Amino acid sequence: MPDDLCYLSATEALAAFKARKLSPVELLQAVIARADAVDPKINAFPMKLYDRALGEARKAEARYMKTDGRTRALEGVPMAIKDETTIKGWRTTFGSVVFKDNIDTYTAPAAERIIKAGAVIHARSAAPEFSCAPYTHSRQWGITRNPWNLDYSPGGSSGGAGASLAAGSTTLANGSDIGGSIRIPASMCGVVGFKPPYGRNPEGSPFNLDHYCHAGPMARTVADCALFQNVLSGPHPGDIASIRPKLKIPARLEGDLKGWRIAYSPTLDGFEVEPDVARNTAAAVEVFRSLGATVEEIEIGWNHAEIVRATWAHFGSIFGPWIARVLAEHRHSMTAYAIDFAERSQGVSVADFLESLEIEGRMYAKLGAHFQRYRLLLCPTLPLPSVKAGEDYVDDKVHINGKPQDSIVHWLMTVCFNMMSRCPVMSVPSGRASSGVPTGLSVVGRTYDDVSVFRAAAAFERAQPWLDTAARRPAL
Repeated sequence: MPDDLCYLSATEALAAFKARKLSPVELLQAVIARADAVDPKINAFPMKLYDRALGEARKAEARYMKTDGRTRALEGVPMAIKDETTIKGWRTTFGSVVFKDNIDTYTAPAAERIIKAGAVIHARSAAPEFSCAPYTHSRQWGITRNPWNLDYSPGGSSGGAGASLAAGSTTLANGSDIGGSIRIPASMCGVVGFKPPYGRNPEGSPFNLDHYCHAGPMARTVADCALFQNVLSGPHPGDIASIRPKLKIPARLEGDLKGWRIAYSPTLDGFEVEPDVARNTAAAVEVFRSLGATVEEIEIGWNHAEIVRATWAHFGSIFGPWIARVLAEHRHSMTAYAIDFAERSQGVSVADFLESLEIEGRMYAKLGAHFQRYRLLLCPTLPLPSVKAGEDYVDDKVHINGKPQDSIVHWLMTVCFNMMSRCPVMSVPSGRASSGVPTGLSVVGRTYDDVSVFRAAAAFERAQPWLDTAARRPAL
């Protein structure tokens, strides 16, 4: 099958299915063939579910052959599910040797909705151990690599999702984002990732009550991201934090941005940013201006040291202790970055957590004041294109502009918007670095204004498309 079929968007595939010009079986066979060709290089799929998927694709094909028109939102679309998203009766390892034989007893809301929408799950996508790192490798599954440059990571924690989308071995992929885990791989792999505002998409307990935590869609196009987001969103009987009523992103995201006032922060007030990223972000800003928007550079008024302190206090109150529960018994089986993450949670106090909330309040007061004037904020998704694949970055630090970053939080620009949890954020490709690895632009909306984010991202995509031709795809 030609590579173009593997890079067919979900919206295009659904139209072809309905017109009976393409079968879900044909598309899945092409995607599987592509995965067989590229996955030995990138290791995005630790678990392949091809036989089961082909059976589901045949059922989808039969539904399209009927004349009653009763097909579901994602009927027959190939989907990769992250190796942390539980499905009752299925195996989920959370990227950890500790859970290598785990069989789920609960279906997460995201998986429930994906299955109900008729998507064909053909693989589990790789994630770092316990999804606690912005790069993807583990003792359980080995190293996942960036399809644009195999020396680099695809990011994390939804790294297998980003890598497989960029490589053409899936059509859609789900992600989760507690510090940037959707937007980091979207940036590093040159795809689209959306962090919805807190409560928009339901989650399972206890992380549905962690306002840093968001389940969301990953795709190659903004339209596909909207299609998938409309499947994931809406109130859920198992999640008290899920918002009613459901917000639906319009199917048609047309129009320019004339009259829009947009803010631009090149460093979020203190992050080190590499020259390739700075150059591509500035060029993306000019595209927004060419679309009729007024874009003005601002200082938000944030304090970098406070961001770091508040984030580790938050992680150390919920996520870190969740990992630390297995640390004493299973330390010998765990990766260095997971051990480090768990250990950082030890000693965090209730007072530290309270201070983190106070810092978040001060941060939003400053951002919210800007959103009285501006409809959106643009900034780099990350301050660097990627990091080397397979490195734990515990003893050896990430360096940006020659400066060592003491921890992941020191360089994760994404985590600022987990703190600003009610703001929707989409990462879209802004260009490529000298290493060949993509860079990302974050489009940040006012609280719960998802539609403006999608409209702006769609306008930018029309002006600066990505992955639409062979020349704009990884040369695997």
